[in-house]
Amino acid sequence: MTPLRVALLLAALCGVAAWQVSVIPQSLMQMTVGATLVPAVVTAGLAVLTVLYGISAWRGRQADESLQEDQTPLPGANTRMVFLLAGGLAFMALVIPLGFIIPGTLCGMGVARAFDAPLNLKSLTICGLIATTFWVVFAQILGVGLGPGLPWLL
Repeated sequence: MTPLRVALLLAALCGVAAWQVSVIPQSLMQMTVGATLVPAVVTAGLAVLTVLYGISAWRGRQADESLQEDQTPLPGANTRMVFLLAGGLAFMALVIPLGFIIPGTLCGMGVARAFDAPLNLKSLTICGLIATTFWVVFAQILGVGLGPGLPWLL
């Protein structure tokens, strides 16, 4: 895929993201920071990066991968992709019965393994702390409805 096509695809994704931000319902509470602030800021930032990438691609400053002859993936690419997808699927399948923290930890471990981190106690601890921190910040402090952190926690 040429860089210009990638830029157009990214622009389309930014359009979808902007549409999704626009359909987030307004909070019934009068808050300075509403439910749409962070998604809107992230979407705007990605849109700016997309425009910059598109300008760079139009000027010919982005590498055109379709012109390279040897495009063989690195060894283990399929295994890494399986771990990445398995982490996401584990999160989606387990978030309702097990709460947010355990599936979030498993998802993080799948992503970490996809980037060649070993699956050990250190990875488990780091991913567990990240998932717990996200749950505490978003569910407890900001009031985003993520559900329970663990099945026995409210």
